Amino acid sequence: MVDYHAANNQHSAGGAQTYMEQENDWDRDLLLDPAWEKQQRKTFTAWCNSHLRKAGTQIENIEEDFRDGLKLMLLLEVISGERLPKPERGKMRVHKINNVNKALDFIASKGVKLVSIGAEEIVDGNAKMTLGMIWTIILRFAIQDISVEETSAKEGLLLWCQRKTAPYKNVNVQNFHISWKDGLAFNALIHRHRPELIDYDKLRKDDPVTNLNNAFEVAEKYLDIPKMLDAEDIVGTLRPDEKAIMTYVSCFYHAFSGAQKAETAANRICKVLAVNQENEHLMEDYEKLASDLLEWIRRTIPWLENRAPEKTMAEMQQKLEDFRDYRRVHKPPKVQEKCQLEINFNTLQTKLRLSNRPAFMPSEGRMVSDINGAWHALEGAEKGYEEWLLNEIRRLERLDHLAEKFRQKAAIHESWTDGKEAMLTQKDYETASLSEVKALLRKHEAFESDLAAHQDRVEQIAAIAQELNELDYYDSPSVNARCQNICQQWDVLGSLTQSRKESLERTEKQLESIDELYLEYAKRAAPFNNWIEGAMEDLQDMFIVHNIEEIQGLITAHEQFKSTLPEANKERKAIQDIQAEVQKIAQYNGIKLSGTNPYTTITPESIDSKWEQAQLLVPQRDQALQEELSKQQSNDHLRRKFATQANIVGPWIQTKMEEIGRISIEMNGTLEDQLTNLREYEQSIIDYKPNIDQLEGDHQLIQEALIFDNKYTAYTMEHLRVGWEQLLTTIARTINEIENQILTRDAKGISQEQLHEYRASFNHFDKDHSGALMAEEFKACLISLGYDVENDKQKRSGQMATDDFRALLISTGNSLGDAEFARIMGIVDPNNSGAVTFQAFIDFMSRETTDTDTADQVIASFKILAGDKNFITAEELRRELPPDQAEYCIARMAPYTGPDGAPGALDYMSFSTALYGESDL
Repeated sequence: MVDYHAANNQHSAGGAQTYMEQENDWDRDLLLDPAWEKQQRKTFTAWCNSHLRKAGTQIENIEEDFRDGLKLMLLLEVISGERLPKPERGKMRVHKINNVNKALDFIASKGVKLVSIGAEEIVDGNAKMTLGMIWTIILRFAIQDISVEETSAKEGLLLWCQRKTAPYKNVNVQNFHISWKDGLAFNALIHRHRPELIDYDKLRKDDPVTNLNNAFEVAEKYLDIPKMLDAEDIVGTLRPDEKAIMTYVSCFYHAFSGAQKAETAANRICKVLAVNQENEHLMEDYEKLASDLLEWIRRTIPWLENRAPEKTMAEMQQKLEDFRDYRRVHKPPKVQEKCQLEINFNTLQTKLRLSNRPAFMPSEGRMVSDINGAWHALEGAEKGYEEWLLNEIRRLERLDHLAEKFRQKAAIHESWTDGKEAMLTQKDYETASLSEVKALLRKHEAFESDLAAHQDRVEQIAAIAQELNELDYYDSPSVNARCQNICQQWDVLGSLTQSRKESLERTEKQLESIDELYLEYAKRAAPFNNWIEGAMEDLQDMFIVHNIEEIQGLITAHEQFKSTLPEANKERKAIQDIQAEVQKIAQYNGIKLSGTNPYTTITPESIDSKWEQAQLLVPQRDQALQEELSKQQSNDHLRRKFATQANIVGPWIQTKMEEIGRISIEMNGTLEDQLTNLREYEQSIIDYKPNIDQLEGDHQLIQEALIFDNKYTAYTMEHLRVGWEQLLTTIARTINEIENQILTRDAKGISQEQLHEYRASFNHFDKDHSGALMAEEFKACLISLGYDVENDKQKRSGQMATDDFRALLISTGNSLGDAEFARIMGIVDPNNSGAVTFQAFIDFMSRETTDTDTADQVIASFKILAGDKNFITAEELRRELPPDQAEYCIARMAPYTGPDGAPGALDYMSFSTALYGESDL
């Protein structure tokens, strides 16, 4: 006996193991149920005769008719289409053994391991060995090449059966024994491909013999598949023989192989159309999202550019609150939309490149660069609007303060001038005595002193009015009118004062008696009265400060004022002593006084009253200053609180940005590992969001307190917001880059090692870690990978492995010509930016070393569906393709205009070409 195990070492271990396992499996099955041998005899005999009849012969007894090796060699020639060595025609045993060995040698040459099957057993008529040999032949020549979706032969045949019978009720194919006992699966296979041959709806599951005989007879009569099984044997066996069923079912598979080709073509077309449909949906989603975002920006920018000032602080505060709502509520979702839009655009372009489709060009005005430009304009308007708001609030605050100060000083001055014109125009001195005239003159001198003291107040009123005009105070007309009235009145008072003085001086020569004491009182009382009035005015003066230093300065000035009060009190007592001396002299000399000082209207009682009022105002001023000090201390606390958090968040954001840059350069492990790590890293960043929200809350408290500076930190909320948004955008873009690399790898069949090699080469030449290569850096990177222009055409004409590709290119000199390099730059940098991203780099490398579906392949697939015609009909499309994809093609295919066209013919060639080039789909 010849052992063919050693004779076939040249064949693959995997294939040998498969056949050995099948042989062992067959051996065990045969031992388990002798009834199977009967089924196998009939099935294998019928299968052999279905091929031998092509040579004009057949067998009757499978173990007897193959003993001399002649029909065995003939069977192998028929099923293989090859010539075997010439058989020996002798009748001796040695001749028979030699012929069988020639047949076994041929089987072994096809990669089949024959374990424990020798020529002697076949020549001796060993039924077990003969059946095993025939099963091995069936496996090799009828079943081995059956593969669906890269499965094994058995699994592929089973999957084919499952798919073909899936739509039929009462059919559930799970194996090659029990699933076929009721005969419905056989009938379903025939009906699926030749529905006119079987009325499937009339078959009953409870009548398996009828079902089986119906399928066997139809197959023999119309499909040229000989009857290989007996219905009664199948029904009467607990578990039909698997190999007999597989042998018979494989005949159906080969009988319908033409339909299989059409199905394969339809699957290819469905795949291409599905890619196009998905890409079109992505394009529509991008256009809508871009339009919505641009429309939002278009509506928002005019609002931010509106610089129409409000008249009151409350109205401006409302504008600021509206702006805060915009920053907290309305803008953040738009930031996410913009980031998602860029990610969707990059993903779409990657999918288009991977499916060999033209790049997506958004409609005019909706490019990513257009959106970035509009966003830049938005942020510019936003920054200017916030600065304007804060400046306007400062201006209104200053205006309110100045307007109140103006009204206070104007009211004091108007109160003082009330009746002064009448006093200055009276002619009382004409009928007065000499002493009265002198008194009037002294009184007038005191008034002049008082008038001069009020000059500063008038100048202050005019200066405040001028500042209100310069700051564009909304009620400037009324302020100007009031100021003008005060100035005009002041000029009139000055003129009248001069006129009255001249009149009194003319009369003075006629007067000799002057009451010196009254005069001294009047002269000292008037300055003191002006001082006390000025002090009261200062004590009631409104103030506005922005920091602790300013309020402490006011407190220091107030303390200095309080230190002058003892001296002022001495002056007040001295003035009162003068009045007391007048009373004493008058009483001593018996002089009857009129009760008033002829030289002044300032009475001792008014001085005492104002002094008491000033004494009450001092503690009130103390309290106001202390309250303001507490407010400024609170503001300083807010500054420190914000600064402490900002000085943590700012460096944290900067560190994370640097870490992301480093991670994108130093990524290790598989792309899936990198993606997982990046998403965990992204989550850690998102988890930091409460710190940003806390900082926003602190910032709002600062703005509500009208705090405009912070010496404790260099970080502003605007700076931190921009940094946070950039951080979220950067990590999202980095994750998207890895996702696109996974898409590229899976679609192009790039290995993890190749991606690592591409990344290492890219990073080596990315000296500034910018994530992009300049033209010269990119050229050096290509050369380092062995890219050569001289062999580029040869390389692109066929496909080769990356290592072979590199070896070929290196062997020719590692040179890149200018024309070839310009072509490559046009591919990787279509916008002429001068920089090549890593995604564009790996897209180019994968395109150069891998295969993709082409327009020619799609045309060939449509040609199969069309029955080799140059056109296809809507009916054929609806029959061969899923409904949605069939209608997709019908709606887009142009009518066929060729000479051999038929009514309703569609042009699938131009449609297929359009899928891979410029089109208006």
